[in-house]
Amino acid sequence: MKRLGVNIDHVATVRNARGEKHPDPTYAANQVIMMGADSVTIHLREDRRHINYHDAKKICKIKKIFVNLEISMNDKIVKNALKIKPNYICIVPENRKEITTEGGLNLIKNKDKLKRIINKFKKANIRTSLFINPSIRDIKLSKKLNVDCVEIHTGKISNLVKLKKSYILELNRIKETSKLANKLDIEVHAGHGLDYKTTQLLTKIKEIQEFNIGHFIIGESIFLGLKKVIKKFKKIIRN
Repeated sequence: MKRLGVNIDHVATVRNARGEKHPDPTYAANQVIMMGADSVTIHLREDRRHINYHDAKKICKIKKIFVNLEISMNDKIVKNALKIKPNYICIVPENRKEITTEGGLNLIKNKDKLKRIINKFKKANIRTSLFINPSIRDIKLSKKLNVDCVEIHTGKISNLVKLKKSYILELNRIKETSKLANKLDIEVHAGHGLDYKTTQLLTKIKEIQEFNIGHFIIGESIFLGLKKVIKKFKKIIRN
C-alpha cells in the first residue's frame, strides 16, 4: 500500500516568523499522524531556518510517529542525526542560499563520503534514502552505495504540470528510474513540489511506494484545514 509522509517544516517556519513557540512542530507531528499520515518528514538544515535540533529530538522520541529526517552530508549534522536516531534518514543536497532543495544529490562527486555516511546509519539500523534526480545512472550508483531507498526529485515534473507544459519526457524518466530501482530491490519514494495533480499522475507508477509532501499541504491547509487536505492526498495515492 502506498504511503503518505507529511513534511511539517513550514509549521516551524510560521513559528520562527514571530520567534515564539506557536505553532508547535511537535504538536503538528502528532496531529498529522492522527489525521492519517503514515510518517512525518522534517529537514534539519545547517542554518536551522525552520526545524531545529530541539524540535527534531522531541519529535523522534515519540514512539507512535515514524520520522523521516532529511539531512545534508555535513559532519556535524550527521553526528546529530545519529544521536537523535530517527526511524528513517534521507540524505539531501543542501545549499545555504537556496530557497528550497534545487535537485538531487551529485552521487559521482560525493560517492566516497556518502558510502561512509550510509555505513554509519546502517550500523545504527536506520533506514537510509538518497534524494536523487530521475536518472538510470543514479539508480545504479545508489545500488552500489547499498541504500534501502531512493527519493526521486519531482520538482521538474511538478513545475511543468503547473505551467501547463509537456511533462511526458520527465514522467517517462521517472517511470524508467522507478522500474530499475524496483528491479534492483531499492524502495522508491517521490517528493518535492507535489500537489494534487502531479501526485495523481505519479500514483500510476506502481513502483513508487511513498510520497513525501510538505509545502503544498501546509499551504492548502490554510484554506481547507489540515485534516481535509491529508484525507484528500490519502485518497489520491490509494486509488
